[in-house]
Amino acid sequence: MKFIWKKRKSQLFDLTPNRMIVLSFLMIILTGTILLMLPWTKKSGSLCLVDALFTSVSAVCVTGLTVVDIGKEFTLYGQLVVMLLIQLGGLGIMTFSTFFLYLLNRRVSVRNRDVIGSTIVNEPVPSIASFLYRVIILVFSIEGVGVVLFTLRWLKYYSFPKALYHSIFHSISAFCNAGFSLYSDSFEGFNADIWLNIILMSLIILGGLGFIVLLDSKKLFYHRRKVNSSLSFHSKVVLSVTLFLIISGAVILYFIEKEHSFMNIDTFPALLISLFQSVTARTAGFNTISINALTNGSCLILIFLMFIGAAPGSCGGGVKVTTFGILIALFFSKFRRREHAHIFKRSISKETVSKVIAIVFSSVLIICIVFFVLLLTEQWAQDAQNNRGNFIKILFEAFSAFGTVGLSMGVTTQLTKIGRLLIILLMFIGRLGPLTLAVALSQKGKIMKYRYAEGEIKVG
Repeated sequence: MKFIWKKRKSQLFDLTPNRMIVLSFLMIILTGTILLMLPWTKKSGSLCLVDALFTSVSAVCVTGLTVVDIGKEFTLYGQLVVMLLIQLGGLGIMTFSTFFLYLLNRRVSVRNRDVIGSTIVNEPVPSIASFLYRVIILVFSIEGVGVVLFTLRWLKYYSFPKALYHSIFHSISAFCNAGFSLYSDSFEGFNADIWLNIILMSLIILGGLGFIVLLDSKKLFYHRRKVNSSLSFHSKVVLSVTLFLIISGAVILYFIEKEHSFMNIDTFPALLISLFQSVTARTAGFNTISINALTNGSCLILIFLMFIGAAPGSCGGGVKVTTFGILIALFFSKFRRREHAHIFKRSISKETVSKVIAIVFSSVLIICIVFFVLLLTEQWAQDAQNNRGNFIKILFEAFSAFGTVGLSMGVTTQLTKIGRLLIILLMFIGRLGPLTLAVALSQKGKIMKYRYAEGEIKVG
């Protein structure tokens, strides 16, 4: 018995790649919480433990939900801490830790190589040194261009030091798909500024595509004249599904709100708002119109987009656009009575399809469980009839937290301590992914090589 206990204990504390990812995120979240609890974080008073933890998790998990006004209540120190946490969370903590190991001429183990692959591209990386170098240069280059463009535009509104600082903060927040803003109403005050909208949307989309797609696209751009130069199958799926979701989401939002919240807005600004919300709903969490002003139909569309999220290996959360693409392909394959799902004349393996179904089912189950508990704890109205309207608001908040989006219908600051802890849990699970967390918490075991006799059961 003693030998079995020691064996199980050693298996439990064995630092597998998935466990290293979870522990790395927990460590930076804990560090961020401590830094945010310092007295010089806020202009008046200091953050309590739950609020500091909430802000730290939201920043590291690049969500954007906040219980305090970052721009008004935080000092420069507090804002810089949040910005640093966003950058670390967006790139992946293991990326930076391994990068600094190389700077110190330390050897990176095979296990760490697997971690980097799981964090960024979801597969092992043969040469971490060159890959990390390309990722770091690419990210800072994109953010740097964003800073320059933002600064040039914001000089119209602010002095150079303020324009530069706002540009750095929002460029990092946009590319990392965090949704944190120094403005109380996000970007509602700039909903008619086409250049700011274009810069923001470009950074959000690039951050949501994933590093492997960005590097693949960069390679194609520089070697487009070569015969064999073409996008990978993964990149094609990500780009096509992303484009479909952006366009379809914008069109649906426009026609839903055309006779409602867009009634007193001209056609072009209304289209711009629709496009911006379609882009930001899947990944970032900025808004150029009050979410409370939208109809229930639009809120449902935003919930759907938040659940799908960004691409694998990106700064965003959700079940991922590739998962959605495979589900659509699976639906059409069953409709046409085909054995396998096909995308771009490529068959999707049964193992991948099974993983997709597990991801979607576990995600829906987790959201439903937390949402149910939130309905029990967050009853702000005295009677059930008046509390009925909070159903959609809490549901929206739960999907926003899981998708690490950051859009809210204004209930974040009203949450009880239990409610805030539940949203923290959703943000953490949504950033890491249900399967990553499940594998990290599970013990190692032998893969079952046998199976039972098949049984027939009617479905559908």
